[in-house]
Amino acid sequence: MSDDPSVLEPLFKRLGLNASAQVFAEMAVQAEKESWSYGAFLERLLSEEVARRAESRIALLMARAKFPFQATIETFGGVVPTPLDFSFRTDLKRNMLGRFLGPELVSANRSLILEGPPGTGKTHLCIAIAYKAIQNGFAARFTTAAALINDLRGASDFESALKVYTDPPVLVIDEVGYLGYGPGAADVLFQIVNGRYLKGKPILFTTNKPLRQWGRVLHDEDLARALIDRTLHHGEHLKLSGASYRLKGRKVDLDAPLATEEAGKNGQNA
Repeated sequence: MSDDPSVLEPLFKRLGLNASAQVFAEMAVQAEKESWSYGAFLERLLSEEVARRAESRIALLMARAKFPFQATIETFGGVVPTPLDFSFRTDLKRNMLGRFLGPELVSANRSLILEGPPGTGKTHLCIAIAYKAIQNGFAARFTTAAALINDLRGASDFESALKVYTDPPVLVIDEVGYLGYGPGAADVLFQIVNGRYLKGKPILFTTNKPLRQWGRVLHDEDLARALIDRTLHHGEHLKLSGASYRLKGRKVDLDAPLATEEAGKNGQNA
């Protein structure tokens, strides 16, 4: 039996043990110095193989997910994440999200609609949940509502385009209601929701509009009610409120009148 890396490397590669091929020589030296048993050496070698395969799988799924930024439940922010402050978001408790962070998200089809004004952390939290699903072994896909609707409207092969959004175990649809949609938007979105509902696959929505306004946003009250009904059958609706994380610590009154409006009023009263 040889411990010569040049002899063993082709065997490792033939078996697809690429990580083992890379670390074998260094690990063999360490094993000899520390007098590992054969069993201990094999266990550590295979553990390294498993760990690197998991890292590679996560990296591949992250690339396919098309997240606009990386986010976890422990961090908050876009370009430069900082610790997520649940004390700042008093209407959101960590234990409210726990049921979406395990394999049950997929196995129990636990869809989620996160509603709230801009800057309350909706997109971050949905990406964090989807990232956790990837760590749990499931593929995920991120899109905005506008991008999804435009993609399917312009698809030359609608069924193939539809599968892009119905096949992944987890789908994030961001910003429902942020932009205007033309007629037919509800029909497109309903086909995604209904297709995933029938397959038992969850959707994570973010929206700045109350659910009662989805019909007006999507130009179809009946289909809007139907897709909300399917989403919440096994899912939940959480509302976030309060100040924006992006403006944390700054005094910005978004409801204050503009200077031009004040000038106009003063001119009328003069």
